[in-house]
Amino acid sequence: MTGTRTIRAMVYGDVDLNLIDGSAVWAQSMVQALSLAGCETRLVLKAPVRTGRLVDPLAELPGVTVLRTDRVLSPVQASRKLRALDEEEPCDLLVLRGRRAVTQIVADGDFDGRIWAYLTDIPQSAAEMTGEAAQDLARIAEASRQLLCQTEELRCFIEAWVPEACGKCVLYPPSVPVPDFDVPEHESAGDPVRLVYTGKFAPRWNTLEMTELPRALAGRGVRAELHTVGDKIHDDPLHPEFHDRMERALTTTTGVVHHGGTPRQEAMRIAAGCDVGLGWRHPDLDASLELSTKVLEFGTLGLPVVLNRTPAHEALLGADYPLFVPGRGTLDDAAEAVAVAAGSQEAYRTAARRCREAAAHFSLERAAERLRGHLDRAFPATPDGLEKRTRPLRVVVASHDLKFFTRLLDHFQALPGVEVRIDAWSALAKHDVAASRELAAWADVVVVEWCGPAAIWYSRHKRRGSRLLVRLHRFELYAGYPDQVDIDAVDRVVCVSPHYTELTRERTGWPDAKIVTIPNWVDDRQLDRPKAADARYRLGMIGIAPARKRLDLGLDVLEALRARDPRWQLSVKSKMPWDYWWIWNKPEERTHYDAILRRVQSGPLLEDAVVFDSFGPDVASWLRRIGFVLSTSDDESFHLAPAEGMASGAVPALLPWPGADAIYDRRWIHDSPEAMADAIHTLAEDGWEAEAGHARGWLQKSFGLDKVRAAWTELLTGATAH
Repeated sequence: MTGTRTIRAMVYGDVDLNLIDGSAVWAQSMVQALSLAGCETRLVLKAPVRTGRLVDPLAELPGVTVLRTDRVLSPVQASRKLRALDEEEPCDLLVLRGRRAVTQIVADGDFDGRIWAYLTDIPQSAAEMTGEAAQDLARIAEASRQLLCQTEELRCFIEAWVPEACGKCVLYPPSVPVPDFDVPEHESAGDPVRLVYTGKFAPRWNTLEMTELPRALAGRGVRAELHTVGDKIHDDPLHPEFHDRMERALTTTTGVVHHGGTPRQEAMRIAAGCDVGLGWRHPDLDASLELSTKVLEFGTLGLPVVLNRTPAHEALLGADYPLFVPGRGTLDDAAEAVAVAAGSQEAYRTAARRCREAAAHFSLERAAERLRGHLDRAFPATPDGLEKRTRPLRVVVASHDLKFFTRLLDHFQALPGVEVRIDAWSALAKHDVAASRELAAWADVVVVEWCGPAAIWYSRHKRRGSRLLVRLHRFELYAGYPDQVDIDAVDRVVCVSPHYTELTRERTGWPDAKIVTIPNWVDDRQLDRPKAADARYRLGMIGIAPARKRLDLGLDVLEALRARDPRWQLSVKSKMPWDYWWIWNKPEERTHYDAILRRVQSGPLLEDAVVFDSFGPDVASWLRRIGFVLSTSDDESFHLAPAEGMASGAVPALLPWPGADAIYDRRWIHDSPEAMADAIHTLAEDGWEAEAGHARGWLQKSFGLDKVRAAWTELLTGATAH
């Protein structure tokens, strides 16, 4: 691949950049990261500029243009303005924040496929996720190219409730800039202890209660003062008195020093001169799936932070972090946490080090690096050989079922110099003949997914001089379709494994030069996620129908493991056999599954040990709970499940079905269920993490999406007429 181009981005947040809060700081950081990633970026403001604290530094960045407004834009007005700007100079991606604005822009439909939505103001619990909210998010997901998620927890939550989001959600946590001043060393709290809070003032952020901390600490014999930075006080209809009380507390409370709104670097300078950062919030926010930017910002400054004990904070700072607010999180509990920081130099230093180390992963440079990774996949370089073409390479993708081709199709459609059209067959052997003829006459290259009736048709109707590529999986080889294909008209037949490549040669007699092996793709970046704490004791199987998938052998493995340790569980993610009419119509299949399900219900070692999870696209989040992925089939062409497990950090375990050793390393193939159980037990006791890491690395080099895309790109563009 050669050649690069400048990516043009627009950024719009439904936020007022005159007021300093997390949303406004996000807009600033996003533009900074896009600039560092090499994008030409236009920031479209929602409100007239009254203070340039956040905006002015952006106008000086390379490739950044700040587009101002003379009035506060409603979502409808914002959508119209973005459309007009896009008509003047089209953008490649539109980064949006704010559910109201995103919903309006999606409804107007001008940016479908170019939206990178950053959603935080959405339901974040099952109780809040109404059917209407899920439908709204589904529409946003369908229109978006990417959904940017602050945390892994938020990504998994969205994927669980919005199937359309699966495969589009990528991690993009908050980022903090490098201070433009020398950060002082923080070894212990001073006297008085200088507490600091920066950001918005709102009831659930405990900002009113924070102003009482100096008094509460005085009662414990600790002198303290609170420094606050910010100028956005929420008008909360549920707490109508809050605004006035908050404003009064900031200006009249003894021990409180309010600095008002300041530029971000100045706010950081003020915080760096203090001793302890405050991230203490109301317990209502403990279930939040977001990450507090201020905790990261304080950590960058070397400050320890007093904050609530939540799963997210434990994952960030460790369960033994010394400055978690104890008890129920009351004012007295927060004062107790500050008193620990003031009274114990060891606790202070430990907390400061943990916060500093955690924040190092969220620098602006790391954010730009993440963005570059997302951008490289979304906007690949021009393939070799296409730079000098006088018109785009015309590619038709024909199939009745593209479920195994989605990421490749996305890649084809993103390639510069390539124009893609789809010939969607309504069933295996049903299509619009006139439409197919028109596409065959138009195409330079036709890619047929599945070597079935579509491959037969195109082999007889392709345009002279065009190229025909056909991908063969498994069932086609035994259904007689290849015998009807005019192989002379086919340029390449792509098989997904060496074993099926050899079987295809033997059964068809086609020329060796026509048959190539390109493995199935595995979206390794999407699947690479942190594991749940007990993952090593959970087996996983994906797809258990038809009977040749051999769930019964998976149960043999589970029983052998539970005989040694009752912690072992098996999770099955699959449609059930009765969901497939062509399986359930066969008496032998019914008999097979009847025996299996009775065994699950009555087997003494299987009681409460087998979980059947719903079929769906949320495989990446499901795999977080899985430590070993089993492949116990009688026969497979490739079997994607163990490969997906490897990408997730699980260890594969396979029985020796024909061709398994041509795809997977022998170290993961076992002669029997008993041998498989022995190997799994041994690894779980010692070495599971190392073996999982080895499996992930092996997968990335063998079947990683980037590698498979490159192979297909070369095949797609090779030997084409210019």
